[in-house]
Amino acid sequence: MAAEHQPGPRQDRKEPVQDPHTQDDDSDSDEDEFHDARFPAEEEARLLKESQEIKKEANSLFTAGCYDQAISTYDRALSSCPNYLDYDVAVLRSNIAACCLKMEDWKAAIDSATASLDRLEKIIPMTDGENEIGKGKRASDPVATSTEHTDVVELSASDAEAEEKQLAQLKDLDTQRTNVLRIRAKSLMRRAKAKSNLGGWGNLQGALEDYQVLSSMETLPSDEKRIVQKALRELPPRVNEAKDKEVGEMMSKMKELGNGFLKPFGLSTDNFKFVQDPNTGGYSMNFQS
Repeated sequence: MAAEHQPGPRQDRKEPVQDPHTQDDDSDSDEDEFHDARFPAEEEARLLKESQEIKKEANSLFTAGCYDQAISTYDRALSSCPNYLDYDVAVLRSNIAACCLKMEDWKAAIDSATASLDRLEKIIPMTDGENEIGKGKRASDPVATSTEHTDVVELSASDAEAEEKQLAQLKDLDTQRTNVLRIRAKSLMRRAKAKSNLGGWGNLQGALEDYQVLSSMETLPSDEKRIVQKALRELPPRVNEAKDKEVGEMMSKMKELGNGFLKPFGLSTDNFKFVQDPNTGGYSMNFQS
């Protein structure tokens, strides 16, 4: 029987505290300022280091097979991590999804993997099932505009020192892009597996779509590529079977409801026949006594 994850009370996420003397009467403005606020660099570094130390503890618990304790510890790491650090939050959410998979808590795994993917989307948007930035990139996103593959990158620095600094920034952006795509692949694999195991038309269709995205990722390890290709072969008939089953059940319930309305008139849904027009694909209804 699948184990159900019941997380304990979570600690508050680390959010920058806004000075109450700077607040005004505009609640919407206050909320925008709050979410845009950041910790001072020194405090942010301290909190991130604290979160990473807790994450190491959680990783050890995962390796030891203590998945429920690992989830609680990852939650502690999330509580220490500044909430605006999207990549670090995404990694922790993806790790929680891995724990939930081990516990066969498919719903929690889907939720955690989706939360991870949502955070990564803020860093590098994914368009049309591709792992490249592509047409949907945000012009205002420095990562999106600076990490797109190009044959030639023109440096605008005017001296050697500035050029070296610019090259270092480009290298950092490329490293960030690589890390984002790596965690995105892990989260997609975990969500697809959870949806496939949870079953149902919607979940199986969602798993198929995730595997289709994964199949376009050139950097996917060979063992994971084999898993993806196998899933792409096996899922379509499962999707169709689940679709036929759910549609059949829905039609049966509708027929039962319709018969309830028609019974006082001495009629039933069997008196109405739907005939499809082969030319238009539309349906016409014929009454039969």
